[in-house]
Amino acid sequence: MFTNLLLDGGFWENVGNALAKLFASTGVAQGTNWQNYVMLAISFVLFYLAIVKKFEPLLMLPIAFGMFIVNIPGVYHILFGTKGYVITESATNTEVARGTLEELQILFGDPNLTVEGIADLIADGELIGARTYGAMKISSEQVIRDFGLFYYIYKGVDWVIFPPIIFLGIGCMTDFGPLIANPKSMLIGAAAQLGIFITFFGALCILGYNPLESGAIAIIGGADGPTAIYVTNKLAPQLLPAIAISAYSYMALIPVIQKPIMKLLTTDKERKIRMKQLRTVSKLEKIIFPLAVSLVVGLLLPDAMPLLGMLMLGNILKESGVTDRLSDTARNGLMNTVTIFLGVMVGSKAIGQTFLDAKTLGIIVLGLLAFCMGTVGGLLCAKIMNKISGGKINPLIGSAGVSAVPMAARISQDVGREYDPQNHLLMHAMGPNVAGVIGSAIAAGVLLAICPLL
Repeated sequence: MFTNLLLDGGFWENVGNALAKLFASTGVAQGTNWQNYVMLAISFVLFYLAIVKKFEPLLMLPIAFGMFIVNIPGVYHILFGTKGYVITESATNTEVARGTLEELQILFGDPNLTVEGIADLIADGELIGARTYGAMKISSEQVIRDFGLFYYIYKGVDWVIFPPIIFLGIGCMTDFGPLIANPKSMLIGAAAQLGIFITFFGALCILGYNPLESGAIAIIGGADGPTAIYVTNKLAPQLLPAIAISAYSYMALIPVIQKPIMKLLTTDKERKIRMKQLRTVSKLEKIIFPLAVSLVVGLLLPDAMPLLGMLMLGNILKESGVTDRLSDTARNGLMNTVTIFLGVMVGSKAIGQTFLDAKTLGIIVLGLLAFCMGTVGGLLCAKIMNKISGGKINPLIGSAGVSAVPMAARISQDVGREYDPQNHLLMHAMGPNVAGVIGSAIAAGVLLAICPLL
């Protein structure tokens, strides 16, 4: 019997067909897009920055891996599932055909047919297969085969769950004491959002981006990765990979970007200014602060509350002193878990065919402009406050008005100590720094409120 099987030509034909289909399913057979290989090379650059240079490794490394794995030819559709379309007859709501775009092109006998073209054929009563159907409609894009692992995990980004959870963890790690002790720091944090709004109007009025895209691009200026992801996914989700990678890259490059601007806009004398020690803030003040901020911002700008509310929840868990277990979980286990998923999911959307275009390069340039202008806004505000105070405020703390906590505050300290090794600016810079976190969340709320209306 076994000998007969070996001599059966049909058996070997089936084996050959199976092997051919197996080879066709491999990444080797599918790897024809040069863009994927470029993105693989870019992912290795990010790996280098994260591992060797230690630039924001907690997020840069997961982003790099997400970018790496989805650009391996043939892997994307396994991880996310195969997307396609369903055609139904409107009169009876019965399914007529379903498949990926390529499969529907075969069905209609036109390899260049688009989804819009299929809809036109349906509207004109064209043939489907060998039969003519009545009034029909084509569904919106949906997954019609097995859902991939990343399809489910990405819902945390798609439904904007991950960024607020990260803000919860940030709240548990943030000390608002320096801001409470010096409330004027809030002005610096507000001024540092200048980059967001300059970039927004520039992208909208000069470069021709639509209001939703302009808002998503501008939020890079806040130097806050979770906020950038949150706003982008709400306004222009197709720009998410470019904006998220730009935001985290510029956060990692804060020392390179900010130090030249700080030295350009301040004098040698200003950099040596020593500030008085901040007063001690009571526990009661620290408990009232998150509640008061939540109430005021919630009444004036409800769109900011998903981020700001979670930030303040985390902070009151920390400052209350009675929920140490919850605070510890939020800032460690929960935040670390979400950070892994968020980073990998952001990177997984950086697919070569969509990432490598002129618009992406434009976003990267505009993001750098937004970040630089945010630094300039904070520095200029601090210089004005220095003049008004009679020389008591070191303008270097103005650069900390962006939301990158605590890195931006450390840069203020480092530059100050270059000119006076005994100068201690860190706690003074932390006030504008945490104000920048609040300011970026409020700016996000403003963009979410006005961009859809423009």
